[in-house]
Amino acid sequence: MELEIKENKFLFFLFLIIPISLIVGSSISLINIILIELGFIYYFYLNKNSFFIKKNTIYLLFLIQIYLVFNSFISINYEIGLSRNLGFFRFIILFVFINFLFHKNYNISKLLHFWAFIILLIILDIYVEFYSGSNVFGWGKIEIDGVKQPHAKRIMSFFKDEPIAGAYVSAFILLISGFLLNYHKKKRYIPLLFILFAFLAILLTGERSNTIKSLIGILFLFISLDFLKLRTKVISLIAFFILVFLILSQSTYLKARYYGQFLYNFSSIERYEKFLERSLYFQLYKSGFEVFKNYPIFGVGNKNYRIETCKSVTEQRKYGYKCLTHPHQIYIELLSEHGLFGSIIILGIFFILIFKIIKNVLLSRNYLQIGSLIFVVLTFIPILPGGSFFGDFNMNLFWLNFSIMFACCERTNIFTDIKRNN
Repeated sequence: MELEIKENKFLFFLFLIIPISLIVGSSISLINIILIELGFIYYFYLNKNSFFIKKNTIYLLFLIQIYLVFNSFISINYEIGLSRNLGFFRFIILFVFINFLFHKNYNISKLLHFWAFIILLIILDIYVEFYSGSNVFGWGKIEIDGVKQPHAKRIMSFFKDEPIAGAYVSAFILLISGFLLNYHKKKRYIPLLFILFAFLAILLTGERSNTIKSLIGILFLFISLDFLKLRTKVISLIAFFILVFLILSQSTYLKARYYGQFLYNFSSIERYEKFLERSLYFQLYKSGFEVFKNYPIFGVGNKNYRIETCKSVTEQRKYGYKCLTHPHQIYIELLSEHGLFGSIIILGIFFILIFKIIKNVLLSRNYLQIGSLIFVVLTFIPILPGGSFFGDFNMNLFWLNFSIMFACCERTNIFTDIKRNN
């Protein structure tokens, strides 16, 4: 028993600092997750617990793993995507661990309050950088020694040279807000203020796609709140949009980012057509679709989009390829790298697992679970651009939400289900 307590404390600490490890970098977050999983597997070995293997949910996730191994063999360059395909296994173990942690209810409240604190620090830092030109460490300056930086006024925050602060906050905003709504039932103005504060920070980053996704997610979460009357919701939403409009109108950068570079292009058919022609994202979409047309069944292989589209200038011109790391849209990425066969397997399994529990989620009125579900669903929203689905950063954020979506409710937690069925 003493060993179990010590193991849990160790694993809990490693899981507690996951948001910090994601900020520090992909290598640190990878090491952290591997340590969690090795400790978890060792704990199970000592306690002779292996019954989770019998769960149908795990079978389906392992089916994706089996497919990804197969994908490595049919890739145009198997070495490029091999580590990514084999590395998918760690997310299955992470999924099981998070379900186990919530099943044991091991300091979950402390865990999520700490995560809320970390996200709040990021949010505050975003505000500091937006209004001062650099974050609290001096990162994110527009110019250094007279040289303009590549991302100009984009907010970096603690990510230093990557404009992903908005993506990071958007991955936690619904999860944390849902938890706070559950926990602070007598002071629900706290999570509502957190939602507003966090969304405005995402807005300030200038990350349009993440801002749109977050806005949609917040609207759905807000609509699901059963403790607010319809009139209160309508008035609150009107006030919310007025505030957003005022903030946008007061910043030349934000007006250019959201209106001049985006909404303005939809004001007429001519502008829309020109926008499609010069948009890097739509060029990537067309490029990814061309790759899919050339490899319709199995695709070019995970992480192989860059290999196919960067072969030669002649082939780029011939097929209309755009040489870059990935097509920046989840469906185009799946079709180009996994073809119809792989896309159906991957999307089919995730959609099955989502629809399998969606009724329980909606009936539970567990806002933590609802928030996680909304984020997971928004991951699969069409048209809007995004990072690579199988990239480490996006995978970590997706699996945290996907796992907690199952783990935080007794009816959907895989360990509770096993206990009930056995």
